[in-house]
Amino acid sequence: MLGLTACLTFARDTPKQTDPLGPGDHTRSLMTGGQKRTYLVHVPKDYDPKKPTPVVLALHGAAMDGSMMVWFSGLNKKSDESGFVVVYPSGMGVEPFRTWNSGGFSGKLAEGKADDVAFIGKLLDDLTTVVKVDEKRVYATGMSNGGMMCYRLAAELSDRIAAIAPVAGTVAIDESQPKRPVPVIHFHGTKDTFVPFEIGKAPSFMKFKGVEDSIQTWVRLNRCDEKPKADTISKDGDEMKVTRKTYGGGKDGAEVVLVVIEDGGHTWPGMTPPAGFMGKSAKNVSANDLMWEFFQKHKLK
Repeated sequence: MLGLTACLTFARDTPKQTDPLGPGDHTRSLMTGGQKRTYLVHVPKDYDPKKPTPVVLALHGAAMDGSMMVWFSGLNKKSDESGFVVVYPSGMGVEPFRTWNSGGFSGKLAEGKADDVAFIGKLLDDLTTVVKVDEKRVYATGMSNGGMMCYRLAAELSDRIAAIAPVAGTVAIDESQPKRPVPVIHFHGTKDTFVPFEIGKAPSFMKFKGVEDSIQTWVRLNRCDEKPKADTISKDGDEMKVTRKTYGGGKDGAEVVLVVIEDGGHTWPGMTPPAGFMGKSAKNVSANDLMWEFFQKHKLK
């Protein structure tokens, strides 16, 4: 029902493809690789069409789409508060499972061959025709499979993505060779049963790195310090302990940050999960607040 509501909201008063977008919610489509692809756009309430505005790409998890990511992440509220445009693309994959071609799946789930890196590139091209985009401040976040896709974008579209914030999604491609260092802030619960913190606990039809391996991959790529600085960002008496590990000293100021939610599940910190089987979600910290604070420190040179 929530997903349907979000779809109806974005369907109202959809402008022509060539019209500049004003504050509110919009649906757009484009052709790439012979396929029609769609994405949703939320333009913040105080948007100034004469001022370059940062953009956050929000990539849904498997078996979701862009409209479901709207309410799952709660990013529209943060968009209005902080003045960035948020974009919710929809993946392809095998119906009814909409997934991103991030790597990490085998069998039926691996059969969707869409070039999602090319799609995101064309999406950004299209968006610049209707929104005043600050092209030095385009960021990507994503949940689960969407988080994995963030890592792929960082590896293959680093000339356009300034920084990434994967949530409950790890590196799923074999090789990462970015053209430039890409700052990373990663959120993960220690009791995530869908994308386990430790790689040995992953389901057999999935192939991806564990959390620590993913972090170390990007610590190495960004040439960060080997030892992190740790601080506790939860407060005494909070139900869930949240620790932030920051690997600084990276090339061109690129840092890698791991936010660990003790006893956290496959959830978006600060939001209530839609189903109990996804595990606990931290209510004492907000992924949206922390990632935006991080994004503000990093832009393309």
